[in-house]
Amino acid sequence: MWNHLYKVPENRKIRYIVHSDAYNEADDQYTIAHALMMDKFDVVGLIGGHFAKSEISRVPIDKTADASYREIVKILDLMDIKDKKVFTGSNYPLENEHIPQRCEAVDFIIEEAMKYDKRPLYIGLQGAITDLASAILIEPEICNRMTAIWVGGDDYPNGGPEFNLRQDINAANVVFSSNMPLWQIPVKAYRSFATSLAELQLKVRPCGKIGKYLFDQLAEFNMQVDMWDAWPHGEMWTLGDEGCIAVLLQDINKDDNYEMVEAPHVLSDGRYEFGHNYRKIRVYSSFDSRLDLEDLFAKLSLNFK
Repeated sequence: MWNHLYKVPENRKIRYIVHSDAYNEADDQYTIAHALMMDKFDVVGLIGGHFAKSEISRVPIDKTADASYREIVKILDLMDIKDKKVFTGSNYPLENEHIPQRCEAVDFIIEEAMKYDKRPLYIGLQGAITDLASAILIEPEICNRMTAIWVGGDDYPNGGPEFNLRQDINAANVVFSSNMPLWQIPVKAYRSFATSLAELQLKVRPCGKIGKYLFDQLAEFNMQVDMWDAWPHGEMWTLGDEGCIAVLLQDINKDDNYEMVEAPHVLSDGRYEFGHNYRKIRVYSSFDSRLDLEDLFAKLSLNFK
């Protein structure tokens, strides 16, 4: 359906699940739109995730996943996409590391992972990882059938109270201690996806209804949050969730921007603790952020007037 004068070879196509706390702030929406325009991706489902421990929530804390669901539906409508399945994740984080939160999103993750399909399955997690952790607790076999990409966690080796991580530390520990292949994009790496509001006005806002919405809602949110001295920054924004796209857009043989690190156990304050003999995970340190952002801008321009 896209205005792209090229095709992606069949052996490069993947199944992809979007998982986003889409109504938390203002950048998730860009990455949702980008994922939907990726010819390499068959977006088999989208999940609205919670942000129940956010200090800036614009909805009741027990309704944040519902709000993310509605925001995803709005993005699909603005892009005139009718054929995608959307699910609501848990509105609550895990109470401990042993009992899952059952919801339709968790059932969907398990169902999709257990399907027979030659194409690999990835889930791009743009917030709390409660739903993935719950799916692992219910059906550990999914760890052998999919790969998780997570934008979250503070930098290594120390860790710290990063936003997505502290939404559900119990869930992070479930995933870290599992056998799930995990590609983690911590703070230093996801901060590299920086752009100015002027660039977004120039390159995004003219791109149809979706472009106008993407820019306007971010510019509005930029003026609403004043509780922290250092964020928002005034005239720039970090589209950090783009890390989920970048790891799959880049050269498949590129391996100089991540290290294989023993998965940590996360303490209550977000710090990492090692020595639990968990398997190794990919931890990204940098990206060619311009490759990714220019691909987003180009696709919006090509497909929405």
